[in-house]
Amino acid sequence: MIDTVMVECHWKRHSEFDLKRIMKAKSQGFTKPVTAYLTGVIIYARAAVGVVFGHVRKDSLGRFADGHIIRTSDVLDIAREGRFWVITTENSRYVIATFSSDGGRQSLRDFRRLAVKLTYLTANHLH
Repeated sequence: MIDTVMVECHWKRHSEFDLKRIMKAKSQGFTKPVTAYLTGVIIYARAAVGVVFGHVRKDSLGRFADGHIIRTSDVLDIAREGRFWVITTENSRYVIATFSSDGGRQSLRDFRRLAVKLTYLTANHLH
């Protein structure tokens, strides 16, 4: 009998286009320090989901390693700096290098339209 193991993939390789956009962003410079660069970004509720590159808190255990899919904490602000959008959360600043081709830009437009109405942040814990 063959045993079957289910594995979930939580990482992705950056495409050549993603890497070119990351390099353009890095060469542009930003007004405040950048925590990481994200590719394939889509915004769900108050958080952004994307593939991370160059995270400043990457560690030897592989947390925040390049290619890992991350979900940010609540987005407090999204602003355009030069040619790129920058997401600000409570403790981090992420540069969006590329959006998800499956609704990423639309999710940004929706978030910006609804952000004025989103007055409550996600709870730190649920009861």
